[in-house]
Amino acid sequence: MTAALQAPATRASSFGIGRTLRLGAARIGYETKVYFRQSDTLFFTFLFPVIMLTIFSVAFQGMGNIGANPDGSGGISQAAGYLPGMIAAGILLSGVQNLGTDIAMERSDGTLKRLGGTPLPVLSYFFGKMGQVLATSLLQLALLLLVAHFAFGVDLPTEPAKWMTFAWVYLLGIATSAVLGIAISRLPRSGKSATAVIIPPILILQFISGVYLQFALLPDWLQSVASIFPLKWMAQGMRSVFLPESFAAVEPGGVWNLAGAAIALLIWLVGGLVICRLTFRWIRKDS
Repeated sequence: MTAALQAPATRASSFGIGRTLRLGAARIGYETKVYFRQSDTLFFTFLFPVIMLTIFSVAFQGMGNIGANPDGSGGISQAAGYLPGMIAAGILLSGVQNLGTDIAMERSDGTLKRLGGTPLPVLSYFFGKMGQVLATSLLQLALLLLVAHFAFGVDLPTEPAKWMTFAWVYLLGIATSAVLGIAISRLPRSGKSATAVIIPPILILQFISGVYLQFALLPDWLQSVASIFPLKWMAQGMRSVFLPESFAAVEPGGVWNLAGAAIALLIWLVGGLVICRLTFRWIRKDS
C-alpha cells in the first residue's frame, strides 16, 4: 500500500519543472538542427544581414567616410556606419521573421496539432523555439562582427561600458523579438501565406528604422512612426555602442536615449508576452 501511495507522487514529480526544462533543452537541439537544414531560412534570416552589410559596404565605399570633414579626413567607413543597423536587423529577423513564419507553417501543416496530442508542455515548446533563436542569433552576430572587423577593417569597441550596453540591448532585443515572433505567428491564415504576411512589414521597418537609411535623414513624421516599433530602438542602442559619441548629435534630441530604448523594448516584451498568453493555441480555433 505504501508503494502504491508513493507511485502517483513519483509520477507527478516527473512531470514538474525539471521535466519541462529537460524537454525544453532537447527541443533547443532539435530546433537548431532543423533551422540549419533549411536553405531558405539560412539565407533570409541567418546570412541576410551579413550579405547586406557586404553589399552596402562595397557599393558605397566610393562615397567616402560617413561624417568626414570637408577635407575628407575623419569620419567612419561605410561598413562601420551600417554595422549597428545590420546587427539590429539580424536580431529582428532571428526572432520575429524566423519564429513568425516557422510557427505559422507548423500550425498549418499539423505539426502543432500533433505536438498538442503529446505530453510535451507548451513551455518546453517555447523554450525550444527561444533557445534556437538565441543560439542562431549569437552565431549570426559573431559572423557579422568577424566580417566587419577582418573584411572591412571596422574597429570594435574596447571600453567595457560599451560592451555592457551591447549586452543588455542585445538580450532585451532578442527576447522581445522572439516573443513578438510567437505572437505574430497567429496572423497568417495558412503556412503558404506566412512569408507574404510577415516579411513585407519587417522589410518596411528596416527602411524606416535606421538600418538601410540613416535615421537622421528621414522626415520627422517618419521618425515618429518608426519610434513606435522596437527595431528603431534596437538600432539606436547598437549605434551608441559602435559609433563615436559625436554621432549622438544627429539622433533625435541629440542623445542616444538608452533609457528610452530600454523602456520601449520592455513595453513591447511585456505586450508580446500578454498576446502569446492569450492567443497561443496548438491549433487555430477556426481550423
